[in-house]
Amino acid sequence: MGILTVRRIAAELLGVGESRVKIDPKNSSKADEALTRDDVRSLISQGIIYSIRKTGVSRGRGRRKHVKMKAGRRRGTGSRKGKRYARVPRKEIWMSHVRAQRALAKNLLLEKKIQHDTYRKVYRMIKGGAFKSKASLLSHLKDNGLMK
Repeated sequence: MGILTVRRIAAELLGVGESRVKIDPKNSSKADEALTRDDVRSLISQGIIYSIRKTGVSRGRGRRKHVKMKAGRRRGTGSRKGKRYARVPRKEIWMSHVRAQRALAKNLLLEKKIQHDTYRKVYRMIKGGAFKSKASLLSHLKDNGLMK
C-alpha cells in the first residue's frame, strides 16, 4: 500500500482529517509496508502513526479580560456598545427599585414603625411610582408624621 493510502485509512480510523495524520519519518518504511487496515491499526497503537491536535483560538486573553471586567474595569463609556436601556432594560431598573421600596415598607410594618393602613397607602404609592428611591420613601413618611 502506498503512503497516501495508509494516511487515508489512518484518518478514517483516527476520526480526523488526512491533514492531521502524521507518520513518524524514522518509521515511514514500516508505514509503506502496511497491507491491511489491521496493519495500520497496529502502527497507530505503536505510535508510528498519530494525529496532531486541532489548533483553536486561545481563551487566555478572554479570561484575563473577564477577570478585569468582574472587578469593574473596562466598563467605561468608550467600551459600551448597546444603548443605555439595552444594557439594563427600563423594566429591570423599575423592578429593582420597586422591590427595594416594598421590602423597606414591609420591614417598617413588621417593626411596627408604621401602621397597617399607612403600609397599604404607601404600597399603592410605590406601585404608582411616587418615590424615586428608598430615601425618598423614608423622607415622605417622616415629613408627613406617618412613622413612629
